[in-house]
Amino acid sequence: MKITDIKSFPVWVGTRNQMLVKVETDEGIYGWGESGLSSRELAVVGVVDHYKEWLIGRDPMRRGALWQEMYRSQYFEGGRALTGAISAIDIALYDIVGKKLGVPVYDLLGGKHRDYVPTFATGNGDSPEEMIDVAKRILADGFNCIRMHHSYPGEKEELFEPREHLARAAEGLTKLREAVGIAPVIGTDVHHRYSVAEAASFLQMMPPHTLDFVEEPIRDETPEAYEELRKLTPVPFAIGEEFASKWQFLPYIERGLTNYARLDICNVGGITEAMKVTGWAEAHYIDLMPHNPLGPICVAATAHLASAAANFSWLEIRESPGENTGFYDKEVFPVQPEVTGGRVTLLDQPGLGVEVDEASLTEPFRHAEMPHLKRRDGSHTNW
Repeated sequence: MKITDIKSFPVWVGTRNQMLVKVETDEGIYGWGESGLSSRELAVVGVVDHYKEWLIGRDPMRRGALWQEMYRSQYFEGGRALTGAISAIDIALYDIVGKKLGVPVYDLLGGKHRDYVPTFATGNGDSPEEMIDVAKRILADGFNCIRMHHSYPGEKEELFEPREHLARAAEGLTKLREAVGIAPVIGTDVHHRYSVAEAASFLQMMPPHTLDFVEEPIRDETPEAYEELRKLTPVPFAIGEEFASKWQFLPYIERGLTNYARLDICNVGGITEAMKVTGWAEAHYIDLMPHNPLGPICVAATAHLASAAANFSWLEIRESPGENTGFYDKEVFPVQPEVTGGRVTLLDQPGLGVEVDEASLTEPFRHAEMPHLKRRDGSHTNW
């Protein structure tokens, strides 16, 4: 079997772009993959086109060797645009191999550990009362883990003041925990918008066991900063959605700087690289809590990984009573995993178990920037 073509589909689905990749072969078997470099999808298209030039004619069964060749056969290894493209191609190759052998992708990874994949849902509120209402609706839908955010009105004007936000968020989360009791798992995503001092103040404002995890409280370029923050709070950290390789995970796993690995299979290098991070995390008693803000291809690929991993907590899902994103459009993706309250159930069919209706990819790519946030004094801050 040989690769005959690689096609990129940067298209709008629901409320954002999805960067889909289709790998075709001379046996008529094809595979679908997805890249996770949101808001820079055209950069990934360019990288895919570069790889396509020499991948045509290669054997898709040799996915590990092709991963190494894609990663190493250039002077500038790594980087999110490169690994975003490698991820999409690698996932598509696993889809092909599963179809060729007549088995689901999880069987290529060692077989299932679980019958379904537990998930967490996200909600937002403009006030403590609204946060409580949204959280209760999510819990009533079957979720036992929620990621709750306090909305910040200024974001609509691309304004963000950390000290103003953290005080409101701490108040809302404290009242939320009081309202729902100790059983539900509650986390929040800071989106790396705070400094070490701000993150410490935020986490110290809340009583013990208000939060079961805090996601990306500060930026990740400097692991030493996380070591300092670790000394200032006992709240578990969930870190890793921005990492583009096992090497970026290295200090966070080896130094105990994260308690949940927010691995993104569509950015870290696909299934090939994700399995290496998974085993490494298991050896340090760290569970996966995968980043999954994309479409059904990412849902399926991550759910196959989750099914085959012993160390797994919850998969991020983006449709619930707290969100209506339109990412899992059933006209565009007529075959996809079943997403219900608190779980994803994979289809027991060869490959990923996702099909794309190419005729339904009618919404063209949109130049959609993430907010360029500023503080009141005009200086730029983190989105």
